[in-house]
Amino acid sequence: MTSNEPVLSVRDLTVRFPTDDGLVQAVRGVSYDLHGGEVLGIVGESGSGKSVTSMAVMGLLPKTARISGSVTYGGKDLLKLSDKEMNKIRGRSISMVFQDPMTSLNPVYTVGDQIAEAITAHHDVRKDVAHKQAVDLLDLVRIPNPKQRADEYPHQLSGGMRQRVVIAIAIANNPQVIIADEPTTALDVTVQAQILEALQTAQKETGAAMVLITHDLGVIAGQADRVQVMYAGKSVETGTVDEIFYTPRMPYTLGLLGSLPRLDIKTERLVPIAGSPPSMINMPPGCPFSPRCPLAQAVCDEEEPSLSAGANAGHLAACHFSDQVAGHEPGELFRATSKDTTDPLPAKESQ
Repeated sequence: MTSNEPVLSVRDLTVRFPTDDGLVQAVRGVSYDLHGGEVLGIVGESGSGKSVTSMAVMGLLPKTARISGSVTYGGKDLLKLSDKEMNKIRGRSISMVFQDPMTSLNPVYTVGDQIAEAITAHHDVRKDVAHKQAVDLLDLVRIPNPKQRADEYPHQLSGGMRQRVVIAIAIANNPQVIIADEPTTALDVTVQAQILEALQTAQKETGAAMVLITHDLGVIAGQADRVQVMYAGKSVETGTVDEIFYTPRMPYTLGLLGSLPRLDIKTERLVPIAGSPPSMINMPPGCPFSPRCPLAQAVCDEEEPSLSAGANAGHLAACHFSDQVAGHEPGELFRATSKDTTDPLPAKESQ
């Protein structure tokens, strides 16, 4: 594999779940390439399809899920592999840091034994050697007194320490890809920063590429190289961190930025996006964001836009009026949906 080839390539990934009420279209044609050493941030509200996408890549969805598309790693389509074949890849070549460490850790085994088990599952090493490596991994993710902590159980550790243990397990076999699914949810700001630092250390140590999934654009800002914004199971904008933060082309992206507290811009209040994400059952035609979008016109209710490039070929957005987003602040674009005013969107000043 050359440096120009992606280590992981997702193409037109679609995931649907049959229910009594109809077919839930959880993921709708998601595609991305992940190259060696880079961090791809996937961001969006709850229910946008971020976690389902990652679970499909790992082969962890229930058998009732209807999956199509391709997930290519090492020249193999992971969607076509059996569970036995995937077990050789999961945890060794591609690992995952789950949102809640207590659902990932076994309460009746010490954390040292659980890290050692992740090593012996893929390598023929003695238990004492694996245990020593487990202690070294705990030290790497900056858990104090790692030798002592290795003999403790998950309930004896704080939430931040448990998440670091999960990170240690994820990097135990030097994977090429790490998928971190909301790794800082429910942690306070100080511990969140420590977990993100531990992830950076883990990535640097292994040289792995990383998919960082979150609803918090603040987490993405300091970690990712590229960003993919998801809404209603679909990618609606993708680009570099600077492109997404400074020149967004999708109203939804601008709305997410407006809900993010920033120290470099003095604002009186955050700007919310009115309404809720759509139901993923029997979705109507048109753009799913249309009912919440101040720019929506008749065409938005009739035709769903596809990802298209602007001035920069690498910066894609799915919006019929993406050119009108440039130059506006969130407060201007979403003013019509706020409680303070119903003034129309002001015209963009000529440059």
